[in-house]
Amino acid sequence: MIIRGLLYASAVVTGWLAVLATVMLVSDRAPAAVVMLPDAAFLNALPADVAIVAQNAISVTVIGAEGDVAARLYRAGARLVLPSGLQGCAPPATTGRSHPTRQIVSITPP
Repeated sequence: MIIRGLLYASAVVTGWLAVLATVMLVSDRAPAAVVMLPDAAFLNALPADVAIVAQNAISVTVIGAEGDVAARLYRAGARLVLPSGLQGCAPPATTGRSHPTRQIVSITPP
């Protein structure tokens, strides 16, 4: 019974991740992207318009000024790209803007 429950739970998590990855790949609505398990080669191959906004041991969060960010991240070597910054089911905040803006901060190496 426990093994069956674990199998169901892993199927649900895998399906959820597949839906998120597909949404990120076919839609450019997410203001940022989370790349899971990035390696040094991927970080060195980031497109020029993509900026890292957060990084930890297992993921890096990036934003890009141009469209088709997920496909370009996969071409750069990303293993899994998930959307970040979406509001989901919460009601939108009333800021007077119809879409969030993307702002790229130039990062120059030392």
